[in-house]
Amino acid sequence: MSNNLNESMRVGFGRGVVKAGELDQRVVVLSADLGESTQMASFQEKFGDRYIEVGVAEQNLVTVASGLALAGKKPFVASYAVFSPGRNWEQIRTTISLNDRPVTIIGSHAGLNVGPDGATHQMLEDIALMRALPNMTVIAPGDSLEAEQVAIALGKHDSPAYVRLAREKTPVFLDDQPFEIGRAKVIRQGHDVSLFGTGTMTYQLVEAAKILEEKGVSAQVVHFPTIKPIDRAALIENARRCGRVVVAEEAQIAGGFGGAVAEILSEELPMPIKRIGVKDRYGQSGDASELMVHYELTANQIAGTVEEFIQVMPQYHR
Repeated sequence: MSNNLNESMRVGFGRGVVKAGELDQRVVVLSADLGESTQMASFQEKFGDRYIEVGVAEQNLVTVASGLALAGKKPFVASYAVFSPGRNWEQIRTTISLNDRPVTIIGSHAGLNVGPDGATHQMLEDIALMRALPNMTVIAPGDSLEAEQVAIALGKHDSPAYVRLAREKTPVFLDDQPFEIGRAKVIRQGHDVSLFGTGTMTYQLVEAAKILEEKGVSAQVVHFPTIKPIDRAALIENARRCGRVVVAEEAQIAGGFGGAVAEILSEELPMPIKRIGVKDRYGQSGDASELMVHYELTANQIAGTVEEFIQVMPQYHR
């Protein structure tokens, strides 16, 4: 794994949108005065006549995109996640999701890693907001290379989609593993506990699994870049294989990725799971690495949580 390289997911996704534009002239990009921050400026440089700056008007951003989709375009709309979908959720629901328009909503600067910007800009509720919408695909790539592949795939996607991107540089570790909407990836094999991750947290789980291995615990790591539609078959198969599941996300655990996993297991393969994430709290201002420690989302802390969990939890369905 290429753990020596760090790159922002925004950069990878920006490269992917340019490639999507090269593959299909129907691809257009709309920005809410954040082209540089969301890395959509590279698309503007290459396809200026297919780039629309709507200004600081997130509700207008998505309604214009819905109209363009109706006219046959494939719009990508970019803003900070706290504003889109945070500020314009109703317009996304009514004009995009309800009408099943092929608009990709880019929620950049999601999670705690916005750091000093604090609670007002640390979007932690977006997974819950977006996965509740019918017709909506929800994706949280694990690194910049996967984010690039996600953008290309969504250029060919014919339904609404939401992409969750981190602001800070994160490790590139998936080594160009193929991305497919709705498919999970087994990153590491194990038999004592299955660790399910999405977005930035999958890397933390990989590192936690290494720590656990030194303590004699065999941890499997499964990456779910697509939160909705979730890979139900992979979820059930890998939960059954280990009989214990821990889920991690850089978001509120209420209604998030862990909630989606719990819903399926309760119906198909009942077993206790441990959800790791932000627990009914807002973020706060601080260095991104300090915040990860404060909210107990680092690999070392996760390894400790997993170790405690398996000490008291038997392996189910084994």
